[in-house]
Amino acid sequence: MSNRAIFSHEEATRFVVGTVGMPGERSFYIQATSANGTTTVSVEKSQVAALSERLHELITEVRRSKLASLDELGLAAVVDNEDLEFPIDEEFQAGVMGIAWDPETQRVSVEIQSIADGEFTELMSDEEDLADVEDPPDLLRLTIRLNQARGFCNRAQAIVSAGRSACPFCGLPVDTTGHLCPRANGYRR
Repeated sequence: MSNRAIFSHEEATRFVVGTVGMPGERSFYIQATSANGTTTVSVEKSQVAALSERLHELITEVRRSKLASLDELGLAAVVDNEDLEFPIDEEFQAGVMGIAWDPETQRVSVEIQSIADGEFTELMSDEEDLADVEDPPDLLRLTIRLNQARGFCNRAQAIVSAGRSACPFCGLPVDTTGHLCPRANGYRR
């Protein structure tokens, strides 16, 4: 019997990404809040960038294909500049992520599965038979509106780009103390 934890947030009231720490040492987290409470999942910076890009592509396709009502498409992006809810109690480290558009409910569905051993390289829905799986990965499942997805994308892009500045010569991130630039033959810049 599987003991998989599924954190469900239908009609999430908040879906945000945030960081803790200084640039270069930041930890990234995604938080989902609904009537069921708040769930926090740790993610990598590259996962945040990829999720934001895919959500943006989904929004563009929904608009282009006219899969959503005009009322839903016309809502302004949710602006959420509030900090993450503290204390941060991370449920799991994110592994595989998936998004989908449900035209019946007019909602974006987001699923984030915990990182697991190499055997779980695809998203496993909770409807699948997990009886034979000894330690199945945990799952965060939520639904949000299009304007919440747009707000998530805006905030994610700002947070990802707020890291360390890039070296104008080699493009690598520069710490506050500089860095050994390969284009300067190892001299500090």
